[in-house]
Amino acid sequence: MMSLWFDDLRAGDSFTSRGTTLTEGQIVQFAFQFDPQPFHMDAHAAARSQYGGIIASGLHTLSVACRLVQQDKPWGATAMGAPGMDDLRWLKPVRPGDTLHVVTQIKSLRPSASKPDRGIVQLYHAVYNQHDELVMDYAITELVARRDGDTPKQ
Repeated sequence: MMSLWFDDLRAGDSFTSRGTTLTEGQIVQFAFQFDPQPFHMDAHAAARSQYGGIIASGLHTLSVACRLVQQDKPWGATAMGAPGMDDLRWLKPVRPGDTLHVVTQIKSLRPSASKPDRGIVQLYHAVYNQHDELVMDYAITELVARRDGDTPKQ
C-alpha cells in the first residue's frame, strides 16, 4: 500500500478499488447481526417482497465499500480518520453474487487552519456492481497527514 501525503494529492485525482463478491451467506449473516429485515435474511419472505429475492442491507454495502476503500486508498498510513459523511444514497439493490468495486474521486483539498499536521480532503465514492451499475454513492471528509506539517498526533 502506498502512503501518499496530503501534499501529494490533487483535486480531480481518482482511484478504483479491487472488487469483492458478496455471497448469500455473508448477506444473511450481516443482516442477522445488524439489520434483521426479512428481505435481507429469509429467502421465502424476500421472494415475496418488492425485491423478488434476498438483497444486502444498505449498511452492509456501505461497510463493504469502506473496507474496499481502506484496502486500496493511496494515502494508506497517512490517513487520520474521517469526521463525517454526507449524501449517502442507495440506488440499486445489491444481490448475492454481485461483485462490488468503488471509484473514489478527490473533490477538494485544503490544509487545516487549526492543525498544521493535516489537511482536509473531500471525497466522492461511487460503488458499482459487476455490470458497472451505480448501486450506492456518498461523500466523505477525510483527514490526511501533511508531509510538511508537525508529526501527526494520534
